[in-house]
Amino acid sequence: MAVVVVESPAKAKTINKYLGPGFTVLASYGHVRDLPPKDGSVDPENEFEMLWEVGAASKKHVKAIADALKDDNELILATDPDREGEAISWHLQETLTKRRAIKKDTPVSRVVFNAITKTAVTEAMKNPRQVDMELVEAYLARRALDYLVGFKLSPVLWRRLPGAKSAGRVQSVCLRLIVDREMEIEAFNPREYWTVGASLSTPRGQQFDARLTSLGGKRLDKFDLANETEAELAVQAVMSRDLTVQSVEAKPANRNPSAPFMTSTLQQEASRKYGMGARQTMSAAQRLYEAGLITYMRTDGIDMAPEAVQAARAVIDKRYGAQYVPEQPRLYKNKAK
Repeated sequence: MAVVVVESPAKAKTINKYLGPGFTVLASYGHVRDLPPKDGSVDPENEFEMLWEVGAASKKHVKAIADALKDDNELILATDPDREGEAISWHLQETLTKRRAIKKDTPVSRVVFNAITKTAVTEAMKNPRQVDMELVEAYLARRALDYLVGFKLSPVLWRRLPGAKSAGRVQSVCLRLIVDREMEIEAFNPREYWTVGASLSTPRGQQFDARLTSLGGKRLDKFDLANETEAELAVQAVMSRDLTVQSVEAKPANRNPSAPFMTSTLQQEASRKYGMGARQTMSAAQRLYEAGLITYMRTDGIDMAPEAVQAARAVIDKRYGAQYVPEQPRLYKNKAK
């Protein structure tokens, strides 16, 4: 038997059903260690040494995992497949080693899966690895930067803006972007230009809007009608003759289905269609993921699980007919490398 550690109790319950009685599945309830909120937790003069402490709420979860390892001397870390998930696994391994719950003969492995389905979970268990220290080091650099920027900039912010909250890595960059944009606005040189449009109707009474794009045989650029007088002259030139439709072009257009959601597009669509904020969207997505209904949502990847693609094709075939199922499944790739 082995002790499997995931992040949330809902996920633990689902995975426990897939793995069966040969495994003990427990939840860490997120991060188990953090930097104490005091000066000196990150030491830039000593190779950025970081002092960690187990949170008060996490002590009972760490104890439960340590107690389980007394009976099952194997640990499988199955936290989320991202940088934070890797960091949680590393924190757990370090904490349990200090507690001597992990002994020299205790096998410790790391498994990752992008979907909580039986196939994905059982396949991940067949391909264990060690904790990816490059991902962990990326996390440590980010945490050190968060901490140092916050402790150095927050006092300045409090002195300049009484009542303001803390500064940080993200807020500082956002402020810089806002300042740069404001400087562009202040340096903007306003310039007048006019456009000419007409509301027209067909002999059948259909209404449509038209915009003047060429005048006197010359295509109009944005600033060609520089003032009201020139615009009025253009209107008079148009009104002095009868308007006719010279040609109508019909062009076929193909519309392809959108790519699967990634974090940003999921939040954009939820906001546009349902007015949901980012936090509400990700909370709903987290519950769907833990129930095994969607793949991992904190990602820029647009890959889909093969079993999900085949299941979707089967449903379309059954409900709507084979003519609506493409011969080959669509494959999506990220534009960015």
